[in-house]
Amino acid sequence: MTMTPGELWSVNLPIYPNSVVRAGDATFFLARMGLKKRLGILAPAANAALRAFEGEASERGAETLLLSPLTHANAAALRRALTWLQPQPLGLDTSAGCGDRLGLATPGHVAAARAVGGDIRMIFAQQSIREMVRTGRSPDDVLDDATWGLLQEGWRSPVGADADHLKTTDDIDRCAAAGFTFYTIDPGDHVDPAADSDDEAALRAKFDALPWPALATTAHDLRTAYVGKRLEVEDLVFALDEEALVRAAVKYGRAVAHVATMYRHLASVRAPGSFELEVSVDETDTPTSHAEHIFIARELRRLGVRWVSLAPRYVGRFEKGVDYIAPGGDRPGDLPIDAFARDFAGHAAIARALGPYKLSLHSGSDKFSIYACAAEHARGLVHLKTAGTSYLEALRAAGTFDPALFRDILAFAIARYDTDKASYHISARMALVPAPDTLADAELPDLLEQFDARQVLHVTFGSVLRDPDLGPRLMAGLTHNEEAYYRVLERHFIRHLSPLRGNQ
Repeated sequence: MTMTPGELWSVNLPIYPNSVVRAGDATFFLARMGLKKRLGILAPAANAALRAFEGEASERGAETLLLSPLTHANAAALRRALTWLQPQPLGLDTSAGCGDRLGLATPGHVAAARAVGGDIRMIFAQQSIREMVRTGRSPDDVLDDATWGLLQEGWRSPVGADADHLKTTDDIDRCAAAGFTFYTIDPGDHVDPAADSDDEAALRAKFDALPWPALATTAHDLRTAYVGKRLEVEDLVFALDEEALVRAAVKYGRAVAHVATMYRHLASVRAPGSFELEVSVDETDTPTSHAEHIFIARELRRLGVRWVSLAPRYVGRFEKGVDYIAPGGDRPGDLPIDAFARDFAGHAAIARALGPYKLSLHSGSDKFSIYACAAEHARGLVHLKTAGTSYLEALRAAGTFDPALFRDILAFAIARYDTDKASYHISARMALVPAPDTLADAELPDLLEQFDARQVLHVTFGSVLRDPDLGPRLMAGLTHNEEAYYRVLERHFIRHLSPLRGNQ
């Protein structure tokens, strides 16, 4: 994996071959020095590029070699020097986000994207504020780690950067300062799922109490806009009666108002055309009906919000780290995905008619049974969002090069599970998770194929990474065995991306 290119003969360092790039009369590259990596710049001594970076300089004949640590300041300078590393809006093209909780996975993600080919637009820098808190990372860390991975692999195609599941304007400000371009607004705290079952009196009281000034309308005007009106969407016809409108407004009205507030703030801190918005209402208890989808989209549009993708709450269960579970099923594959196909097809038709905009698959990791179906019905207008699966693949790799570490992480995860599962929709049964000492070394990676063990390992990532023993051991092991990690990531993400390519 390392080489000494002819033009860098005098450097005599193990260089990542795909990283070598010339910009003017400066040559940039990434080199491995023990377990550390360094940005190298070889240029004439008078080259201004050398002054933009911090590092140790040495003379090599008529040229200067600068070896720079992988700091935030140097990552920012690199993005200025090599502009294709700067995140940008990706528009309506089929796209996929690869969350990376460790900051080590981008080379593996790049390998998968290259193997699949096609025109899938990639987001390699993606993390939610919640995940950043649990991993001790900052928005700058997320973007910088992706930058170094992209340089290492020589990726030149456009990339986005997803500030995921933002809930406050402070969240927006932190990610805007770092340079993110894709902002996922999560108004889940403002969704009222009880509206699906409230009695008439409760429903009317909630409807009257909606934040009408923030919605820039009145109860009378809202009824006039919807009740009795027909909306034809391709071969589907939708109509909201009085009760359906009131329930939709109570369930999502405050969420719509919150998204509008967040969007206006985002537009005040980011230049026009430099960002794009995703709206996510997926982390709620009850599905988003087609009529509710229409309500959300029409009201956001009326309020001046512009977005590139929307994540409704689809039917069935999108549990973390495992395949899709159909309505009425207990585990993946129990029942056919027919209900999802019908539901998604309706949402896709609405997105085409009221946008167009992409439909987003959140908690999208490992939902292999539905990718092809979603891509087909969306006709390419789809965004896949993955997060924790890259951490799980890190554990798979660890199971091959350090079985003792894997056992320790599994035992720790079992002990932490009841606490760490609180913020997740999961259904792992602890009784079905094997005890670490009952498994042979060769059996450990197979736990990543077992439903219950996979979820237990998934939701405890933050505790593992913060643990003063396990976190450093895992990071050191993956750094020392990076090729093993990249290989398992490549295999895994080819399975995610390949179904999306056929419907672009």
